[in-house]
Amino acid sequence: MSLIHVFAINLKKYRTQQNLSQEKLAELSGLHRTYISAIEREQRNISIENLENIASALNIDAYQLLVPDNK
Repeated sequence: MSLIHVFAINLKKYRTQQNLSQEKLAELSGLHRTYISAIEREQRNISIENLENIASALNIDAYQLLVPDNK
């Protein structure tokens, strides 16, 4: 499983668990909604800086977005 795929799955999981729209997460992380959407669709790579911004907006540690869910 690629890291981009893992990130996309985790991003959507944490965002929806917190009842955040893509637009609200984008606002909280200082990014654009279409960028968040593209990440969730595995259409964009993400920089470490943006990974940190997203994790901060979700109030989680950045590494949690990179760990596969083995359930």
